[in-house]
Amino acid sequence: MSFTRNHRYPSVKKRFAIWAALFSVGTLAMPSTALASNEREPLTTDSERYFKSEDIFNLEYVSEVQVSPNGKYVAYVRRSNDIMSDSSRANVWLASVDGKSHRPLLSSKKSYYSIRWSPDGSRLAYLSNEEGKPQLYVRWMDTGQTALVTNVSSNPSNITWSPDGKHIAFTMSVDAKEKPLDVKMPKKPDGAKWSPSFQYITKARYQADGLGILEPAYTHIFIVPADGGTARQLTSGNYHHNGRLSFSPDSDKIYFSANRSENWEYEPVEGDIFSVDMTGNIAQLTNDKGLESSPVVSPDGKHIAYARRDDEKVMYKNSYLYVMKSDGTDAQNLTKDIDNSVSNFHWKDNKHVYFQQSVRGLAQVDVVSLSGSVKAVAKGLGGTTLGRPYVFGTYHAVDDVVAYTKGRTDRPADLYVTTRNERQLTSLNEDVLGHKQLGEVKEIVYPSSIDGEEIQGWYILPPNYDSSKTYPLILEIHGGPNLAYGPVFTAELQRMAAEGYVVFYDNHRGSTGYGERFALLLQGKYSSEYDFSDHMSGVDALIEKGIADPERLFITGGSAGGIASAYAIGLTNRFKAAVVAKPVINWLSKVLTADSGLYQIPFQFPGKPWDNVEHYWKRSPLSLVGNVTTPTMLITGVEDKRTPMSETEQFYQALKIQKVDSVLVKVPGSPHGIASKPSRMIGKVENILAWFKKYDSVQSQSTQVEAQ
Repeated sequence: MSFTRNHRYPSVKKRFAIWAALFSVGTLAMPSTALASNEREPLTTDSERYFKSEDIFNLEYVSEVQVSPNGKYVAYVRRSNDIMSDSSRANVWLASVDGKSHRPLLSSKKSYYSIRWSPDGSRLAYLSNEEGKPQLYVRWMDTGQTALVTNVSSNPSNITWSPDGKHIAFTMSVDAKEKPLDVKMPKKPDGAKWSPSFQYITKARYQADGLGILEPAYTHIFIVPADGGTARQLTSGNYHHNGRLSFSPDSDKIYFSANRSENWEYEPVEGDIFSVDMTGNIAQLTNDKGLESSPVVSPDGKHIAYARRDDEKVMYKNSYLYVMKSDGTDAQNLTKDIDNSVSNFHWKDNKHVYFQQSVRGLAQVDVVSLSGSVKAVAKGLGGTTLGRPYVFGTYHAVDDVVAYTKGRTDRPADLYVTTRNERQLTSLNEDVLGHKQLGEVKEIVYPSSIDGEEIQGWYILPPNYDSSKTYPLILEIHGGPNLAYGPVFTAELQRMAAEGYVVFYDNHRGSTGYGERFALLLQGKYSSEYDFSDHMSGVDALIEKGIADPERLFITGGSAGGIASAYAIGLTNRFKAAVVAKPVINWLSKVLTADSGLYQIPFQFPGKPWDNVEHYWKRSPLSLVGNVTTPTMLITGVEDKRTPMSETEQFYQALKIQKVDSVLVKVPGSPHGIASKPSRMIGKVENILAWFKKYDSVQSQSTQVEAQ
């Protein structure tokens, strides 16, 4: 049975009641629609024409695509939100490339994902939580029958068929029996209740965001019969063997990437290509400095395509597409003339390789020949992040058929396919957004005031925008900082626009998709007056255009965007209010408490913090807290290991000492991704809007008039 929205969700009235109950606890009132001018007009909070928070529960998007071996069908993962369980669900659908057929394959309240066609196209492997813990399944396409293939204790990933169709390889974490001390405790009497056993930490990498404290374990490669049976471990040793797997054409070897150095914990950008045969014999193929990863064997087995990034100690380096002979010799860089990172490789035939890159706010698929000739085959990929407008998308290709995720500024990702002409195969959100009036997204390109560097940005106009009026403006800064936003759908920012704000976001220096030089302009300078100038120059450009009201400016951002927001209010008092989400406030403490310090210390800074105190302190927003007068909300997940809660609390206490109006919002149970659940995304954006409304004099006056 296919679960449509009518089956999946209660009525609109009931959904709103449930949603309202979720957010009835707290001190911040829900914001009303912001005024588009200084006139005191009635506010409309219940307009069905505008994007509302409850609409987030109804959004769907395509997150994975797989072209069948015969090139006639595309299996894809369709993700949706469940208002009752406050979670996302992944189902599998099948669409014909000619657009004549579209039907569900695996559709229920459970999740099905990581889909992989068998080499002959007769079966589809996938992962599912159908029986509790994620396991590997296989579906026979002619009958619809399914088989449970594994019964393993850890989560499988990177599932890969052998070319003969007899086996499926995957990676899985294996607990390590490591005991640092031989401690002899007295025997506990029967029925006694003692405190939990002590926890021992001995590794340099001992924690990870979303996982917490890591028990000693290593990722290994396994193989299991495709018809089901006992999974057999192929790799060994106290190393991680993770990432993409690729079989040799004879199904006798699996190629993979790993760092099998004894110093692997301290080498975050180091890895080589290896092979392992079916008896567990491991052979090393590359030995270059830096990271070689994601190997993909050509159909004839003569070549291996892989990604390579050098080990220069800087915050960003391009990853290139290399091809070598299957014995590891004669390596050539096929994308040396492309000044962006490339990824997601698929052989078109024995002489051409597809790859993906991001260019100026959007992703695209290109194909390169073994002689280095490059041609773009699909553009505009994106739309796979509902909350903020990150440049994330994916594709899969077989021969000339390329399937990919592509959205619009007013729609999340749908399924598209191209052979010679582009065809849209799904329209997943017309029932939700087809009758909505969303904010129009416009591009703006401008010079940064600090040095004239060209910056690309976008701004979202409120619905029913009136060019004769000026509007309050929200500056929203992306994370990374080596990431990028683009002209794609964004639920959070559309929600802000629906409340009457112009929402501005830009790809400041340090963003990706603009070449390695641009991405490295913030080396040793994050955050600083440089990225600050990139943002403020865009704000001033919108003021000059007569769009933004200079007296009603607001600022927010998360993660690296939280750092930039906190740093900005230490440099200016132009913003009426700020919301700083999951920030780094003190780099001296952050790199020694977060899960990412082992990478950031050598690659982002000139040396260890105790040897470079002045540099770390200059980059820290806490160094400027004495200048801050902007009312500030702080919001961070309680379980955040990437930018720990201790960072947020430092800033909160400092602001209180300075008697700056501030509030600390803790998100219970949440790691770094505070918008990973639908209700958390809603809670995040509604708290931001409520805080800004509190300090927007026009909205505050209007609310008082309504009350009278």
